[in-house]
Amino acid sequence: QVQLVESGGGLVPAGESLRLSCAASGGTFSDYAMGWFRQAPGKEREFVAAISWAGGNTYYAGSVKGRFTISRDNSKNTVYLQMNTLKPEDTAIYYCAATRGPYSDYVSLYNFWGQGTQVTVSS
Repeated sequence: QVQLVESGGGLVPAGESLRLSCAASGGTFSDYAMGWFRQAPGKEREFVAAISWAGGNTYYAGSVKGRFTISRDNSKNTVYLQMNTLKPEDTAIYYCAATRGPYSDYVSLYNFWGQGTQVTVSS
């Protein structure tokens, strides 16, 4: 059983940056591909970015490609999401998730989820 705890959210003006972290415990971190998802009020949870077990492969939603970067440090059991040039439409609760399968953009393929961290971008 993997436990995930996100941190790093906050309120920032448009154009600024934030870095989210997700610390994992309770399992072998390198056994899991990791993903970041987000959910805005009244909307379904959507894929943001994913990274493979060793970090050699990444995948992004079109809306964040070129602005966000996912990375991981397996020695620290942590996955990161660097978010640059933030926009008001990036406002959401951001969740990290873990899957034993290949990295994916499908919510249903992830087995473990964190509690989320709020990101609010003001215009």
